[in-house]
Amino acid sequence: MTEATRRERLRAETERDIRRQARALLVEHGRDAVTLRAIAREVGITAPGLYRYYDSREDLLRRLAEDICTDLAAELDAHLDRIDQDDVSAQVYAVCRGFRRWALAHPQEFTLVFASTEAALGPCAPDGGHSEVGDQFGRVFLEVAGRLIASHPLPDDLGDDVPEDLRADLAAFQQVLLAAVNDRGVEVDEAALPLRAVHHVTQSWVRIYGHVALEVFGRFPFAVSDPEPLFDSMLAQILGEMGFRHLTRP
Repeated sequence: MTEATRRERLRAETERDIRRQARALLVEHGRDAVTLRAIAREVGITAPGLYRYYDSREDLLRRLAEDICTDLAAELDAHLDRIDQDDVSAQVYAVCRGFRRWALAHPQEFTLVFASTEAALGPCAPDGGHSEVGDQFGRVFLEVAGRLIASHPLPDDLGDDVPEDLRADLAAFQQVLLAAVNDRGVEVDEAALPLRAVHHVTQSWVRIYGHVALEVFGRFPFAVSDPEPLFDSMLAQILGEMGFRHLTRP
């Protein structure tokens, strides 16, 4: 092993150690506890020494968010691997219910990635996010949603009432969605994924995310002893609007 290779390996190990300690602080104490001084103390280097690895605390948090997205995507992929590839409705349930379970089990990580007021720290969103690694959760969600729509003709009563002010944004999102599905070998075009379908996917994500966020933060506007049936009925309604009346629940 050359000296340069050894230095690269040691640097990579230190970077991983820094992020492990940062994540441990995040999980145990929340985002505010993730400070360069606290991490440096745990890793055994000086706080200024951390700048050799990350430009700033925000840079470290962004990389941490990417790690979280990668882990979430891997967990959801594992759920999908256990489901028949042709059972797209079951895949939708697996992704959405898996996301909810993960969020409830990882509230601090959910908060960092999905509830940050800084756009650069939200790379898991299904709109493609801000980094190639962080796109992984968006990729999983988009692929399943896209395959569902592409494999099932949209019912006529879904309507075509796409607000005019949204058409430009939805057209851009349409290209992201088409790319995500085609990258997995499912050839679809704009005819299979019209703007009204993209509009439905967007609205569905808002509803799913809204429910999960309210549950994670304990902000339901009324007492719900068990939110899971409410979540499942919402998924059934979303899929039912697309013509799926007999759904498989994993």
